Amino acid sequence: MDTIDETSLSPAQLDQLSINTIRFLSVDAVQQAKSGHPGLPLGAAPMAYVLWTRFLQHNPTNPGWFNRDRFVLSAGHGSMLLYSLLYLTGYDLPLEQIKQFRQWGSLTPGHPERGVTHGVETTTGPLGQGFGNGVGMAIAEAYLAARYNRPGFDVIHHYTYGLVSDGDLMEGVAAEAASLAGHLKLGKLIYLYDDNHITLAAATQLTFTEDRAQRFAAYGWHTQSIDDGNDVDAIDRAIRAAQQETERPSLILVRTHIGYGSPHKQDTFAAHGSPLGEEEVTLTKQNLGWPVEPPFLVPDAVEQHCHQVVHRGGQAEAEWNEKFTAYEQQYPELARELRLLISGELPLGWDANIPQFPADAKGLATRVASGKIMEAISQKLPGLIGGSADLNPSTYTELTDAGNFENSAMAIGDLQGSAGGGWSYAGRNLQFGVREHAMGAILNGLATHGGTIPFGSTFLTFSDYMRPPIRLAALMGIQVLYVFTHDSLALGEDGPTHQSVEQVASLRAIPQLTVIRPGDANEAAVAWRVAIETRDRPVALVLTRQHVPTLDRSQFASANGLRCGAYILADAPQGSPHVILIASGSEVGLIVAAREALQTQHIAVRLVSMPSWELFEIQSRDYRDSVLPPSVHARLAVEAGVTQGWHRYVGDHGDVMGVDRFGASAPGPVVMREYGFTVEHVCRRALALLESKLA
Repeated sequence: MDTIDETSLSPAQLDQLSINTIRFLSVDAVQQAKSGHPGLPLGAAPMAYVLWTRFLQHNPTNPGWFNRDRFVLSAGHGSMLLYSLLYLTGYDLPLEQIKQFRQWGSLTPGHPERGVTHGVETTTGPLGQGFGNGVGMAIAEAYLAARYNRPGFDVIHHYTYGLVSDGDLMEGVAAEAASLAGHLKLGKLIYLYDDNHITLAAATQLTFTEDRAQRFAAYGWHTQSIDDGNDVDAIDRAIRAAQQETERPSLILVRTHIGYGSPHKQDTFAAHGSPLGEEEVTLTKQNLGWPVEPPFLVPDAVEQHCHQVVHRGGQAEAEWNEKFTAYEQQYPELARELRLLISGELPLGWDANIPQFPADAKGLATRVASGKIMEAISQKLPGLIGGSADLNPSTYTELTDAGNFENSAMAIGDLQGSAGGGWSYAGRNLQFGVREHAMGAILNGLATHGGTIPFGSTFLTFSDYMRPPIRLAALMGIQVLYVFTHDSLALGEDGPTHQSVEQVASLRAIPQLTVIRPGDANEAAVAWRVAIETRDRPVALVLTRQHVPTLDRSQFASANGLRCGAYILADAPQGSPHVILIASGSEVGLIVAAREALQTQHIAVRLVSMPSWELFEIQSRDYRDSVLPPSVHARLAVEAGVTQGWHRYVGDHGDVMGVDRFGASAPGPVVMREYGFTVEHVCRRALALLESKLA
């Protein structure tokens, strides 16, 4: 076929022409890049087209309009499908960028990246993560709607849609997230499942044979099946039915054919992760009645048809703005609060009630201090929402009187717990259950939705379950707060399976993640201030189970030094130390005691509290050298974790006192003593450094 006859197109013909435009924009881009996944766009284009042109409430000229529907391409390998949709529906994504798919500096990277391409809601690619993100977005919508909507003023009212694949459904994170979404009855969550029976390496029959519809029905989802993925009318009806289902999230299983139209690669894994090849592209175009030349063809009729989304989106946003103006007049306080949440700005005085902790030799655990701080700030930060992986009594992360985020129909007797405030979507305590992986992905969805400051908590050792979503949060540069407790060997009797050794180092290895391990209650207070103020990246707070001394700040430097990552806690006379002791977290109290012992031997000691490497690294060279002078070679770092990374701060002549093996089951003080975390051992190591310097 050489040309397309665009005259007198029927609605069905225009639909088909638009679908094929999506298909071949995607195929041509993958082919030109010599890299990518053409199979999914070829098979899933019809369902994506129906959703984007008939249902999705969005404004391409203002991708950040707050009441837009959210769309998550959880099957991120099919990114060209999304880029084609964005281009055709009028987003700021020129055709030239489609032609630059997967090239350096382009707006069309290999997998969708939030912040790179207008209209991309979240970074996807690692399978299952987008599935969990969508659950978080639906939770955010339900929470904000319950808190701020009033009769006649549904100022928050939108859906979360997603396109998910076999791989998404196989990953464990999706199972966790789906289970929770079903329990929460998130009726505005609608996923289209690209049921093409093929994975990257084989047919699903080889590894994935359960009845997916029954599985999701058991989770509490509304399910529908469509036998023909090219039947746009059936897809339309199914989405409408899903919208009508308000008590259950929906999964629409759409039987598609990967690589649809390709004579030799349809329904094979060869269409999954590699270009079709020039010859097969030609054959596929001929097979579907599409001109072989030119590549990247967009018929005028399709461009005009798809650009109607721009007009509809602008009109929808204008109507919403009108409604919000009326809402402001009737509910000014609520409207002011909601506008602040949408903007991401903090209210004046949000931290005014954060307690100052008096000096106390016995002190308290930083997890306990953190709980008191959270209570203080939650009263002034209505966007603070989150919970733990079934560990609230241990992580001290339950917000008193803030209610449990639950569908009110699930309230059963005294199961409401101690949060108070009842069970409703206006509750701010999320009960994640024992689902760390899903919790991490859901937090990312809450953050990317906007209007919330999400937090999640578990024992530090179980941060391993959350590493993929933590990495993605850092990659996206979104504000997610992690409250990790039980941070070292001092956990004690639960033993090495629960005692964190390598986890802090593992978190520090993630770019753009700020890790803070405060040394006492007042450092914890400053750490929370930093975490709330940090809008462009996630922050992990690493807290103790055991009590640690609350330092007398009249004798030691202000805890505000935490903002610099490391600071001089106490100095040697005239600022001329023989040795520098550096520590984070619970080991700060240990080096404080060691300094007292060393001073009796006339050793001049500088104490450095170093709760955050990341905050320290962004300080000026002059500041860093003032804390750790290059001229002082005798430096000892003390931390109850692996020594990896500490050598950059102690230098070639310094020493690191850590734990490069797993822990043991015994009372915490016994384990710490047996692993050398005693005043005597710190002093011996410090003296050994001085002796080696004199040798």
